[in-house]
Amino acid sequence: MSLKRKIQDLQKRKEQVLKGGGERAIEKQKAMGKMTARDRIIELLDEDSFQEYDLFVEHEARDFDMDKKVLHGDGVIIGTGRIYGAPICIYAQDFTVAGGSLGLMHARKITKIMDHSMKMRIPLIGINDSGGARVQEGVNSLAGYGEIFFRNTLASGVIPQLSVILGPCAGGAVYSPALTDFVFVVEKISKMFITGPEVIKTVLGEEISMEDLGGARVHSEITGNAHFYAESEAECFNQVKKLITYIPWNNTNKAKQFPPKNPKPEYKISSIVPGDPKQPYDVKDVIKSITDDSDFFEIQKLWAANIVIGFGRMDGETVGFVANQPLVLAGVLDVDSSDKSARFIRYCNAFNIPIVTLVDLPGYLPGIDQEHAGVIRHGAKVLYAYSEATVPKITVILRKAYGGGYIAMNSRHLRADFVFAWPGAEIAVMGPEGAANIIFRREIAAAEDPEEMRKQKIAEYKEKFSNPYVAAAKGYVDSVIEPAETRKFLLHAIQLSANKTVSMPQKKHGIPPF
Repeated sequence: MSLKRKIQDLQKRKEQVLKGGGERAIEKQKAMGKMTARDRIIELLDEDSFQEYDLFVEHEARDFDMDKKVLHGDGVIIGTGRIYGAPICIYAQDFTVAGGSLGLMHARKITKIMDHSMKMRIPLIGINDSGGARVQEGVNSLAGYGEIFFRNTLASGVIPQLSVILGPCAGGAVYSPALTDFVFVVEKISKMFITGPEVIKTVLGEEISMEDLGGARVHSEITGNAHFYAESEAECFNQVKKLITYIPWNNTNKAKQFPPKNPKPEYKISSIVPGDPKQPYDVKDVIKSITDDSDFFEIQKLWAANIVIGFGRMDGETVGFVANQPLVLAGVLDVDSSDKSARFIRYCNAFNIPIVTLVDLPGYLPGIDQEHAGVIRHGAKVLYAYSEATVPKITVILRKAYGGGYIAMNSRHLRADFVFAWPGAEIAVMGPEGAANIIFRREIAAAEDPEEMRKQKIAEYKEKFSNPYVAAAKGYVDSVIEPAETRKFLLHAIQLSANKTVSMPQKKHGIPPF
């Protein structure tokens, strides 16, 4: 066969494979409001940057008439490309081919690109759209999942791993996204659950829709399994692209530096936080008043909203922000907000991203529900994450910092590198009202006007204990600063900490309170 004929044969083979599951299957996919796997990759990556591998891989199953079925690419597309010039590895399950079901060769294609991403030390993006394990291949399908999970775990903290859920992701398949760093979901398209509605109906006799069981809103608002929520696939891909600009390629690099910008003038830090400690405000406005161009990329916006986490830039460098949100539950720490913040702190630490903590909380959320839900164990995760972190750690106490919440939110005692406080900050074991009721109980009860005496004692407690100067006098606060000076002090602290080194005890690993 001549070279020309061989090239023609190659092109014909490519055309067959590129059709995926065929025109009818593709039309059905589009009718569900979903893009095809190949279109998704093209939409996400830089133009003409995708290089596909293993295009001609076929399954090896022979039982249940599988030997008579041709599954082009075995239901998954793998390759490499770029996002804003940054190299990435990617795979996308093709629902038009056998429902994107995972068999042995399907899994081997995925693990091949996973191994490639680890070898090249570049981010991995997985687009999940699959009916689950291919039952015709039996235990080989389960083995394939196990190989994927193992690689997810090895890659954790080494390269960024992003999971985009754009269809069903059921049974054992959900554990790969759960092991990755960030999960993206889209309204009416994403579905994640261990046991489907049919199983629940059979076992429990309850009718429930897929959406209510494990839709995008459920995982964004209730379970916390999703980190980014979008109304469309296009919006989701824009979120993925933006995230890639904030994070480094691997754990030996730092995130790409951008040209510095000043915050937008409409965010005036001095006028955001009310003087009354009981007045709420949006801490995201504080973050925007100190970040470059007032840009803040929030993570898990809809879940555990009493804590705010996300990325911004200061002087062009990526910074991770952890901040109590006074608009929700007065910014208290509870079970979910502890999990949310601790995981984010560990991500920043793994990928060399400085952490800025903004503190304004009355402590941990009290109540029998929280105690029974394990707030002790979950709350300890925050202590563990901050104590373990060796990246630059800078804290600003905006207003309240009471009790265990003061310690947990990156206090000097957990080895914060710099701790700053605003003049109105209240740092104490508990709030002035509660403390005065305990300490001055007898004086208040014996007074002719108990309420007036109580007010006097609250003011006395504030003067003696509940202010930043007591902590500053002991060196627990480095500087009491004016709100307008916050960005200046943070920039200096980040620049000064650029070459920070910390010696930790030699050990295999710690035992966090999982």
